[in-house]
Amino acid sequence: MRKVILLCAAGMSTSMLVKKIVEAAKEIDYDVDVSAYSISEAKNVVPSSDIVLLGPQVRFNLKKIQDSFPDKPVSVIDMRDYGTMNGKSVVAMIKKVLKDD
Repeated sequence: MRKVILLCAAGMSTSMLVKKIVEAAKEIDYDVDVSAYSISEAKNVVPSSDIVLLGPQVRFNLKKIQDSFPDKPVSVIDMRDYGTMNGKSVVAMIKKVLKDD
């Protein structure tokens, strides 16, 4: 099981995307545990993750998160995928970054 952490401004809108990601992963039998948190919670939640995804609204934190957690892959969710809640596309990105294809 892959542990995926989504970080955004407050953890609210991203929680809707979590549901879409879980649904899309289930469709292809990809075992993930996905949780959304506020960017301010990063230090507490990132260490236990396999991958960190940033919501577009906090993409300016990319370097800071990468520098704070150099052993974790960190990516920004595409703005279009985020806006359309495209869980399928986000799952594809997760699989690609983690080399799970």
